Amino acid sequence: MYESACGAAAAGGQCGSGNTQPDGEGLVSREPPPAPVERDYSGFDIVKATQYGAFSRVKELVEAGWDVNQPDHETVTLLHWAAINNRREIIQYLLSRGAIVDAIGGELQSTPLHWATRQGHLEATVLLMRAGADPTLRDAEGCACLHLAAQFGHTAVVAYLVARGVSPDAPDAGGMTPLMWSCWKVSALDPTRLLLTLGASTRPVDHTHGNTALHWAILARNTTAISTLILYSNASLDVPNLRGVTPLTMLQTGAESLWVGAKVSDKIKEYTLMNNRRNTLRRLMYDKKFRWWAVVVTPFLAFYITGLLLEMDTLYLIKLFLLTCFYALLHFITNALFDDELKNIFPLSVYLATKAWFYITWMVVIASSVGAAASLAFFACSGLLWYTFLKSWRSDPGVITATKTDKFRTIIELSESSRHGFEPARFCSACLVRRPLRSKHCSVCNRCVARFDHHCPWVGNCIGANNHRYFIGFLASLICMCAWMLWGGMRYYTSECSGASTAAPVTPLDTLVMWAKCNAWLMWVLVNAAFHLIWVTVLTCCQLYLLVCLGMTTNEQLNRSRYRHFQARGGRSPFTRGPLNNCADLIGCGLCGLATPRPRDWTSAGLDPEDDDAQAHTDTDPMLQTNHERRSHHYV
Repeated sequence: MYESACGAAAAGGQCGSGNTQPDGEGLVSREPPPAPVERDYSGFDIVKATQYGAFSRVKELVEAGWDVNQPDHETVTLLHWAAINNRREIIQYLLSRGAIVDAIGGELQSTPLHWATRQGHLEATVLLMRAGADPTLRDAEGCACLHLAAQFGHTAVVAYLVARGVSPDAPDAGGMTPLMWSCWKVSALDPTRLLLTLGASTRPVDHTHGNTALHWAILARNTTAISTLILYSNASLDVPNLRGVTPLTMLQTGAESLWVGAKVSDKIKEYTLMNNRRNTLRRLMYDKKFRWWAVVVTPFLAFYITGLLLEMDTLYLIKLFLLTCFYALLHFITNALFDDELKNIFPLSVYLATKAWFYITWMVVIASSVGAAASLAFFACSGLLWYTFLKSWRSDPGVITATKTDKFRTIIELSESSRHGFEPARFCSACLVRRPLRSKHCSVCNRCVARFDHHCPWVGNCIGANNHRYFIGFLASLICMCAWMLWGGMRYYTSECSGASTAAPVTPLDTLVMWAKCNAWLMWVLVNAAFHLIWVTVLTCCQLYLLVCLGMTTNEQLNRSRYRHFQARGGRSPFTRGPLNNCADLIGCGLCGLATPRPRDWTSAGLDPEDDDAQAHTDTDPMLQTNHERRSHHYV
């Protein structure tokens, strides 16, 4: 029955949609396109007219006396056929004529809502639910609507049903939850991730086998579901089913461990070793607290040991060999101890270690050569560096938050909206929030950030609407600190090392070699300061050029070809107000009366009403979305 219904839907969708072109003209034709040929439905009976979406014929027959609740020879009503073929106009008409919304029909004893959710028709599902359809009714196989939507991977329907009050952990007749069906049947990321985000539990077991969702994912070799359950929802690995088999046992077998992926394999090893009390050393390697401290301490030790090796009184080739061996060992250790999460905070540790040794070197080596006043000024000015750094690191960059009730309300509003729906440009499928203009979901932090610029590994945080000015201040302060460090080092060398060599240096290279022999540690510190000075200066110039001159963020500059409001301006930013005003907006204060900042809450879903131009370019027709957006329009 479902095959014939789907065939009718396909055939009905093709009626009157021919795409003909004049011979020899290709895509260019001087002739006007032919008018669409309207098919004659006058010979259709009411069932066929409903399947093919012939609303006028259905209306004609109903007004002639046809009972809208009269089933056909398969006990299927007209509302069933309209639901499975997503005939929205006919659904509304049949309901207005008294069609029974929860009529039972067909071999599976299903309701029209069962048919709509099985096919993934969100529009039909919305119409039936608003008419009072009961999504908890089970068909002949014991499945309710949410189980059917999860089985067939209809993520938008799953979201709408849960938002309308259906429990994400509701079992079917066999005890299978929607999450179990999703892990067993669907190999894509969603609706598994969506169900977990909506609060689905990984603990329930089915009645027949006693399997959890993770058992079913492993049985189906669903690597995506396995990774999602283990890495992101911490599903238990040692829950036995009715045969006493745990997910850990299933994953540890030799044949099964080759396809689960490196991250899952590492997680399994970590779990196994942490529960093995015999091998203390290997347990320590997988201990989270130990590895976190290793990430913090390693850059401090690496910087110090490198300086010690450079200060050794031996040949440069030997120093180079020792340094190569040391960094090879360091590379091996970091790969063995650090996972992806720890590697994300490693640059922050490198930054903190470098600055700590800058301070120590200044106090121990440089302070005596520059005097107390210069040292006091150095430490006082670096206070601004730490203030802006802490504000960039620990402050809220503009995270877009929503309560569970707000998320459900958003899902319902977008599902019932015929204008945009779950358009990726307006809805974040990971956070389940309405996406404000200029916001973006950060894959590292797994959250949406207002006016997102980029995720900075050196401050361990996203840079967005609330901390962007502090980030610019941090970069400027870091430039000052590195420049001051280089000035202090030069003062030390000129005062302490000018007579270190009997031969006067001829070239700048000779001078650097002489200084390195005089104090190799300080030269190592100054090399780091010079390197930081160069790349931070380049980054600061790029940031100021984008923000002040162009009025756009780094994310917008890289992806402006994907955003409609940039496309409509030929790639130019619709948010720029000129360099002076852009600078005032960034700083948050007027520039001595030359410009006036315009405060704006970028975490809200809408635009400033005064920004009519940006509003006009943003609210263009949905059909104007780019090819990339069309390809990614899969809700979650």
